[in-house]
Amino acid sequence: MLSWQRRGSDRGGAQLTEQITVSVDPEVAEIYRSASDDVRRKLAVLVNLRLRDATLSERPLRDVIREVSRNARRRGLTPEILQSILDEA
Repeated sequence: MLSWQRRGSDRGGAQLTEQITVSVDPEVAEIYRSASDDVRRKLAVLVNLRLRDATLSERPLRDVIREVSRNARRRGLTPEILQSILDEA
């Protein structure tokens, strides 16, 4: 699991952050752990933008899920591999 911080500011300009935990596969976790602070900040921005797109989009959740599924299949994730991953969790 990785922790991400959301940064913003309040009305007075003070920096605010919120931390969330996201489960990722071991390879992604290792890449994140070995990344520099600068790369981690960039990754946090990318994750924040992607989560914002996925949750604030006017697209129905079903469409978002279908897109994620198509991308996963295109990258080689088969139903059998997915089931194996879910069985390990």
